[in-house]
Amino acid sequence: MSKIYEKFVRPMLFNLPTETAHEFGIEALKFSLKSKAAQDFFAEKFECKEFGELKRFGLTFKNPLGIAAGFDKNAVAVNQLSALGFGFVEVGTVTFKAQKGNEKPRLFRLPEDKALINRLGFNNEGTPRVVERLKKLNRNCVLGVNIGKNKDVPNDEAIKNYLQSFDLARAVADYIAVNISSPNTPNLRELQKADALEELLSALQKRNLELNERNKKNLPLLIKIAPDLSEAEIESIIDVCLRLKIAGIIATNTTVSRNNLQTNKAEIERIGNGGLSGKPLKIRSNEIISKIYQISKGKLPIIGVGGVFTAADAFEKIAAGACLIQSYTGFIYQGFTFAHDINFGLAKMLSEKGFKNLDEAVGVKAHNA
Repeated sequence: MSKIYEKFVRPMLFNLPTETAHEFGIEALKFSLKSKAAQDFFAEKFECKEFGELKRFGLTFKNPLGIAAGFDKNAVAVNQLSALGFGFVEVGTVTFKAQKGNEKPRLFRLPEDKALINRLGFNNEGTPRVVERLKKLNRNCVLGVNIGKNKDVPNDEAIKNYLQSFDLARAVADYIAVNISSPNTPNLRELQKADALEELLSALQKRNLELNERNKKNLPLLIKIAPDLSEAEIESIIDVCLRLKIAGIIATNTTVSRNNLQTNKAEIERIGNGGLSGKPLKIRSNEIISKIYQISKGKLPIIGVGGVFTAADAFEKIAAGACLIQSYTGFIYQGFTFAHDINFGLAKMLSEKGFKNLDEAVGVKAHNA
């Protein structure tokens, strides 16, 4: 089936404008796997049971591979993605008020680099509407909701804006990811600085603990960070997360770097600003994962994302210190068998390398670095 996608489906999609192809793909997935019978059929074919049950920050995952935020922003294809073999789905980024996002075109392919550049700008239907949709869904996988800040909200009012989304999203989420690292919302990355981060996460975690006690539900709170951080900045973020008992870090978001690309420089300049994802991000993402694992001494669970196209890529992230993995761009390029291929390939690699389970492999390269 992967050959069918590579030879026929992907060329057709890649002839369309990038965002149009993405919207078409979401709609095709949404309607082709709309029925429970269709979902069950694919789930049976694609589900990998080799990992048993993976326990992560109080949740149980059926496999380590999730779809990253940005693919299904408005939570319209959660069960469909699960049926294709993803162990968890992270929807969003959602903002409290609906946003149209930046002007089009704002999503671009770099086929030579197996990469994407996006400057979408948190286009979404708004947290209230997305949450209402999720309340009606009888979902069959772990669900993360990724929350962000509205573009017209200044950073000194960001806490209230995040809390508004958080209060709604926790009713439907298994975990919440706080996005402070998109390069496409002006000044958003300033919230990664130690003082601003501590203030924001303190407010969110305080509310979280209050509601956990009231509702008898322990909701993990994670943050998603940028790859364009210094070691000192990473250390500050880890310090804040450990002190506030943040459940984990998602590493990493897209990069503003354009180093070592194969795509023609004139084309890169024509595209302009935006976050780069895909293969070129892999090495930097792995470096960040390894640093977090080493500095935190393995105490902070890491979801590794950035440049996962193959089972070997996934293993590198696990070995660097990630206990779960996510992908978005790899799925776009590799097609609908992607999760199946990664999961079964990763399970085979772990067995061949002599690991009894995935947990034994977490951080093995970071330990030896």
